[in-house]
Amino acid sequence: MAESTGLYQLLVDSVQDYAIFALDAAGYVLSWNAGAQRLKGYTRDEIVGRHFSTFYTPEDLATGKPAWELEVAERDGRVEDEGWRVRNDGTLFWANVVITALFDESDTLVGFAKVTRDLTQRRRTEESLRVSEERFRLLVHSVKDYAIFMLDPDGRVSSWNEGAQRIKQYTPGEIIGRHFSTFYTAEDLAAGKPAWELETAIRDGRVEDEGWRIRKDGTRFWANVVITAVRNGRGELMGFAKVTRDLTERREAEALAMESARRIAEAEAANRTKSEFLAAMSHELRTPLNAIGGYAELMAMGLGGTVTGEQQGYLEKIQRSQRHLLQIISDLLNFSRIEAGQIEYEVAPVPLQASIHSVRAMLLPQAGEKRIGLVLGPCPAGLCALADAVKMEQIILNLCSNAVKFTPEGGRVEVSCETRGDRVAVMVSDTGVGIPPDQADRIFEPFVQLGRGLTTQHEGTGLGLAISRDLARAMGGDLTVSSEPGAGATFTLTLPAAE
Repeated sequence: MAESTGLYQLLVDSVQDYAIFALDAAGYVLSWNAGAQRLKGYTRDEIVGRHFSTFYTPEDLATGKPAWELEVAERDGRVEDEGWRVRNDGTLFWANVVITALFDESDTLVGFAKVTRDLTQRRRTEESLRVSEERFRLLVHSVKDYAIFMLDPDGRVSSWNEGAQRIKQYTPGEIIGRHFSTFYTAEDLAAGKPAWELETAIRDGRVEDEGWRIRKDGTRFWANVVITAVRNGRGELMGFAKVTRDLTERREAEALAMESARRIAEAEAANRTKSEFLAAMSHELRTPLNAIGGYAELMAMGLGGTVTGEQQGYLEKIQRSQRHLLQIISDLLNFSRIEAGQIEYEVAPVPLQASIHSVRAMLLPQAGEKRIGLVLGPCPAGLCALADAVKMEQIILNLCSNAVKFTPEGGRVEVSCETRGDRVAVMVSDTGVGIPPDQADRIFEPFVQLGRGLTTQHEGTGLGLAISRDLARAMGGDLTVSSEPGAGATFTLTLPAAE
């Protein structure tokens, strides 16, 4: 028996991870093992004979906790507690304490056995986890752009964040405990979609879906939904995590983009059809018009017989109308090609002075008929534009022709050029009626001719300026106008300067 008792005492004294010691009936330390010395920092000589309340914090001492624990242990046989305890050096550690009352054969209390474990590290881990979980909970709860909530295994809502309230309009008190099928449309409910989604999530771990969902007020929104099955460490289903995003605006934007793309495709197809039609019509119309012009010219030459003065006048009108129709067809075809992006540009340095001389030579007969002076203004020799020569001359010819057309008899049209930084400019000025300020932009619109009426004699399609500005901009330049009513107008063609 003595040998067994000695072995038991050796066992207790050798334990390093637990403080195991005895107290007398009043709570004074009677024994002290190696684990007690390691945990609490006292040697046997320092602590034996001192009251065990030495290990308690001032707060516990103030509430009488040591005496209360001994009373409970004596009454119930044992007491267990967790809390802060104090080491010899004054530092705190989190302890699990079990105090067991010891009675002799006559049930008289003879003392207490006290076992203490240091759970500081475990508490830190648990506290860290608790703080982490609290942060995560606060994070989830405060998210406003996503509805994030939990479902129990049957699909009933068990948590609700701010995003869910904003998107679905239910407060936590209104929705927690209700089945998540509340959010589904009548069509989805009839198809059994909510149950199918939970079954899929259980089988595959998660399910993702997009579709219409219902808010509290009955309105619909387009939702992206992810439902994830949540299981514990044993693989048992604990419920589901559900994340919902409101994609209504994105869906509407995509629908608008698709509609826009469809309209663009339709417009491009219409442009192609129009271009093909105009090309075909121009060919079909040019042939008889050229024939009309040719036969009228033969008749005017007298090859079919003598032509009277009156008949000569009629032939001139026929020829003028034929030329006018050919110009209309040419303008329509050019405008259509520009709109369809079918015009090619051969850009190279083009001498401005030579181009202006060439245009002037072509317009001298037209200007002479109205006794209009077609004047060459200042234009430095060697000044070149970086442009397509044919298209640049087409623009200048159109501007000069318009100026002659809209300038009264005896007036003046001047063409000049100059350098403007990295640009060159060609100016066509006239002494015509001018352009009202509120009409300055409209004259560049297709089919617009200012002053056209039943009594006017100005012919044309109203496409010349529209075509000219499109050509100028396609070559990196622009076409603008400045004018005062009654004081004429100045059209300015700007183009990149050639080095």
